[in-house]
Amino acid sequence: MKRTLEGMATAGEDLLQRALDANRRLRQAEEAGASIDEIERHRLLADLLYRQVTEHQLIQAGLLPHLVH
Repeated sequence: MKRTLEGMATAGEDLLQRALDANRRLRQAEEAGASIDEIERHRLLADLLYRQVTEHQLIQAGLLPHLVH
């Protein structure tokens, strides 16, 4: 299964929007010169949300993700 933005769209609009927003906040923090701790916090949240999108997509396709959080 492709793990692309198109594929992730099946994960549900709300979850996908939260992941995109988290990634946007990460980029804004990097561009604003935020502290390393703040950038890492944004990075962890964005990664978690994208993982949830991918896991949801796999479950919807009838496949089990490697690890359910």
